[in-house]
Amino acid sequence: MKKIALREFFLRFHQRKTESVSLQRDTGLGRARWRRCSGRAHELGISHITLYTFSNENFSREQDEVGMLFSLFKEKFLNVLNDERVERYKIRVQMAGDRSLLPDDMKAAINTAEEATKDHTGFHLNIALAYGGRNEIVPATREILSEVERDRINPDTIDVHTVEQHLHAGKGLPPVDLIIRTGNEYRTSNFLPWLCKRSRIGSLFLRPYWPLFRKIDLLKAIRIYDQRVSAKNGA
Repeated sequence: MKKIALREFFLRFHQRKTESVSLQRDTGLGRARWRRCSGRAHELGISHITLYTFSNENFSREQDEVGMLFSLFKEKFLNVLNDERVERYKIRVQMAGDRSLLPDDMKAAINTAEEATKDHTGFHLNIALAYGGRNEIVPATREILSEVERDRINPDTIDVHTVEQHLHAGKGLPPVDLIIRTGNEYRTSNFLPWLCKRSRIGSLFLRPYWPLFRKIDLLKAIRIYDQRVSAKNGA
């Protein structure tokens, strides 16, 4: 199968109450979809996947709902320790977002998963949690200013690369190739605005909600991506 150089692949994770799908079932289906999708993505040569799971604005949801989601997130991070796929694919798990907004037990679970996979280089799974697009740039700016004050950075040498090095606490998320937004919504929800600026082929908006996202939808996204790259290169 043809390998596609897709470095950053975003799936906006929807958890909505509808008449046909309850929040609990919706979330459970979403997790199942991720397990199936990750192996296929790895086979297709995708090296980075970032899941947008919970934004800063989501803290305004009902507390019972937030608590239930956090319990599921915590469980998923801890499951990394016993998931054979993590070892098979050498998956590195990292969080992108504001940890200060999270409860201590959640932060402990995230730290455990990150520490256990810190040496893995086969596949990168980035979890955008307590995330806000504007907020990601503010801490990076503060870090750069702090290093300027300590004479570690010459202000005249600050460029795009400097900013990218300081985004997400230096986790090294690469520039975005493609954003996939599920749920038939035509917006990216202020997701990774700095890295998206360098996207070569933009965003793709698909009809299915993430819990109903199928393998054929992933293949469709890859096909469209490949077509856009070919068109751009004049093939």
